[in-house]
Amino acid sequence: MRYRRDHTEGGTYFFTVVAFRRRPWFGDPARVAQLRAAFRAEMARRPFSIDAIVIMPDHIHAVWTLPPGDAAYSIRWRNIKSRLTRQIEAESRPAVSARRRHKQEQAIWQSRFWEHRIRDEEDYSRHVDYIHYNPVKHGYVERPADWPHSSIHRYIRDGILPAHWGSGAMDFPEHVGHE
Repeated sequence: MRYRRDHTEGGTYFFTVVAFRRRPWFGDPARVAQLRAAFRAEMARRPFSIDAIVIMPDHIHAVWTLPPGDAAYSIRWRNIKSRLTRQIEAESRPAVSARRRHKQEQAIWQSRFWEHRIRDEEDYSRHVDYIHYNPVKHGYVERPADWPHSSIHRYIRDGILPAHWGSGAMDFPEHVGHE
């Protein structure tokens, strides 16, 4: 099956990347640190900005903006996923099916990821809100600011959002992405 992806150069994209069989790799702070290192290494090789991100135990949501003239987000995700996978000790990795072995894949990540090009400011805001509210949606915390692995802390520090954002009765999109 051939997936049709949007390849707008310099675009801003919302992504959902999921762990294989929803294994909670990122429930371990050491693994989150390894993932962050993988992001930093790729950003040094192929710059892009992470506008918003949340690292959940079994998936990641992010909004990235690519540089002008660049639409290579798939390469970036491949490299981030590969770098993290190489850091996981062989004895900790799940058994690999024959199909995955044939494709030279490990059982760490789902093969694909979901991408959506951000269309306008309203679309951007809805997706950033969705990212920041995701830990509450999944029942991990009562307030978005209580989740440690979220860009909401940068938004609060920079005065973009108040520290209590998402704590009251606010209107959030039920589902803007794919999990």
